[in-house]
Amino acid sequence: MKIKNFINGAFQEPLSKDWLDNINPAYGKVYGQTPNSSKEDIELAYQAAEKAFPSWSQTSIEKRSRILIRISELLEAQLDKFGEAESKDNGKPLSLAKTIDIPRAASNFRFYGNAITQFSSESHDSIGENAINYTLRQPLGVVGCISPWNLPLYLFTWKIAPALAAGNCVIAKPSEITPMTAYMLGELCNEAGLPKGVLNIVHGLGETTGQVLIEHPEIKAISFTGGTSTGAQIARTAAPLFKKLSLELGGKNPNIIFSDCDYESMLETTLRSSFANQGQICLCGSRIFVEASLYQKFKTDFIKKVKQLKVGHPSQESTDVGAIVSKSHLEKVLNYIEIAKTEGKILVGGNQVVIPSFKNGYYLEPTVIEVNSNNCTINQEEIFGPVVTIMPFETEEDVLKMANDSNYGLSATLWTNNLKRSMRLSHQLEAGIVWVNTWMLRDLRTPFGGTKASGVGREGGLESLRFFTKAKNVCIKY
Repeated sequence: MKIKNFINGAFQEPLSKDWLDNINPAYGKVYGQTPNSSKEDIELAYQAAEKAFPSWSQTSIEKRSRILIRISELLEAQLDKFGEAESKDNGKPLSLAKTIDIPRAASNFRFYGNAITQFSSESHDSIGENAINYTLRQPLGVVGCISPWNLPLYLFTWKIAPALAAGNCVIAKPSEITPMTAYMLGELCNEAGLPKGVLNIVHGLGETTGQVLIEHPEIKAISFTGGTSTGAQIARTAAPLFKKLSLELGGKNPNIIFSDCDYESMLETTLRSSFANQGQICLCGSRIFVEASLYQKFKTDFIKKVKQLKVGHPSQESTDVGAIVSKSHLEKVLNYIEIAKTEGKILVGGNQVVIPSFKNGYYLEPTVIEVNSNNCTINQEEIFGPVVTIMPFETEEDVLKMANDSNYGLSATLWTNNLKRSMRLSHQLEAGIVWVNTWMLRDLRTPFGGTKASGVGREGGLESLRFFTKAKNVCIKY
């Protein structure tokens, strides 16, 4: 099948007729084509968005809210269809797509449909000056949203929903590796009554289509989720143009386990935080540090549970670990495993898997590597696959130093029942998000983002609505 761009409420082929192969990672075979859009396609989308902006920005908050909530309802009504498409495109287990990805995509629209009705500004009575100041929050105009391949529709909607709610018009570029559900969303937007040109979805490579979107002089903001090196390139391009930037980038997240933890809960959650979505989540805890007194027990039990995980075709209900998203990404992860053989000891996994009837698919065993130093390649560089390292620590001071010894600072997980310790470490960990005795427990009202090489800015809750608006102060003397 041929995926098409969604511009001005209609599906269109790329003007250049340039196409990319869309590959099913479970089979390793081409199953469709995706546009590799050009500067002309981006300009066509911009013209549609610019034309739609005056009307959409003046559309009542109540009407915008109803449209976004209607999109969420339509997504929920087509859960199975979208879940199957997401699993096929990405390689993730179908059960994961149906219980996490698509429901959370729907929740993004519902949340921001409601949040915009509660989004308020401030006023200040200048007593003694006979004046009052009030702040307006106005939409920026036409904005660009670029989303990744690991949580395709979930993170795509995480960006476009607040941008639309705030009254902006959007040009969105999903990952060229996983374009299917973004393409399907266009039809739902039309059905929900979203006016033409308010949302435009343009497909293509990052270095071509994405770069043109970032360089466009009239696009007021860029919200990007993806790799740190790409984020740096975007910043170099966008900063001289004075665009607003939100960059959610990579992570090398520590999972710190103390001996006083709730052991069974920790073990089950650590298994999930290590290998959910084939480890292809920026929030996965890829560096596991275990207090020395608990280390041998944890290592034995964790390896036993990892060995029980089933690698299989994403559509099979028994599958725990599906396919890696692409051949090139599989090769990248395998290369890191080769490096690991010189830096540590592979305790389990590390091998490519051949699934009967799907021998060309991109499958990999969940892999656990024991290391004796945090200063090694596999503990410092983001692998973004079903690979974790484990090592013991002696003291709180030692593990804090190792946890913070990283270029990244996205998230951290802490397992302890010591209240003072949890408070102390939560304040000292260099991360934008700290989970204590849990993982991936998300409240859409909270800010999301990282420090250091993990990004700039915050998404989520009212933070996103602030990003997609500009503040204007009005002072009136009476």
